[in-house]
Amino acid sequence: MLNPMYCLFEYASKNNYSLQINPASPINPHHLTYFKFVGRIIALALFHNKYIDKGFTLPFYKRILDKPLTMLDLKSIDEDFYNSLKWVKENDLEECGLELYFAHEFEVLGKVEIHELKPGGEDILVTEENKEEYVNLMVSWRFTRGVEEQFKSFLEGFNEIVPIQWLQYFDERELELILVGIQDFDINDWQEHTIYRNYRRSDKQIQWFWQFVRDISDEQRSRLLQFVTGTCRLPIGGFCELMGSNGAQKFCIERVGKENWLPRSHTCFNRLDLPPYRSYEQLKEKLLFAIEETEGFGQE
Repeated sequence: MLNPMYCLFEYASKNNYSLQINPASPINPHHLTYFKFVGRIIALALFHNKYIDKGFTLPFYKRILDKPLTMLDLKSIDEDFYNSLKWVKENDLEECGLELYFAHEFEVLGKVEIHELKPGGEDILVTEENKEEYVNLMVSWRFTRGVEEQFKSFLEGFNEIVPIQWLQYFDERELELILVGIQDFDINDWQEHTIYRNYRRSDKQIQWFWQFVRDISDEQRSRLLQFVTGTCRLPIGGFCELMGSNGAQKFCIERVGKENWLPRSHTCFNRLDLPPYRSYEQLKEKLLFAIEETEGFGQE
């Protein structure tokens, strides 16, 4: 049902274990009926505390919860698109001589369509004064392009079993944990397939990090994995098969910042920025805060 071979869902970029709706699903004339059915099945799994085999992207869970999507959410599913919008935000379009309009081309099933971001968008030039609106509209469109009807059908089926208002107290990470479950972690495998930048395996901060990983619960390990990689699920082959935005990407710990800084993560690269804390207690306090307060914090 969730297998991309059926063309209802596809893998998000080069991440081979997070799914999103496939814009090409209309190739199946009954695709909306199937999406409604899938929504019912996912809701039934949630209602009966059963786990699904494959997980979705965090932006997909945010859409289920009707939470606003941001430009940063875009980075985990389409880094090139994210970088292009970031460039628009950070550069003067008039100085660069770049002409953009409130419209964008989109190809699906070999057909190229032009989508206007607002009425008359093909004739509205993007300027320094309105580019913030342009970026916001592009972010919103990127998450819905070619999949609005499919998601609406999915949500309709889901809502028949589990009303969305029942989930109002959950965030997208908690919803993912509820649906895919908490894995048993092989910490030796995790440690074996981790690389370091500006740290050595023998450094006390690295020794403390692995002590922290061994001391916390599986649920907290799942949240740590979520914080660093963007998902709480591992591929079948374990940590050696972790994927990033550009293909295979091992879990990475990099020395960044000062001891009073909080940890940060780069989910596209499976990288944790770990400051050089002076004690195990300090490292534990900062990491726990990071993985439990990730809403809008510490992630890039």
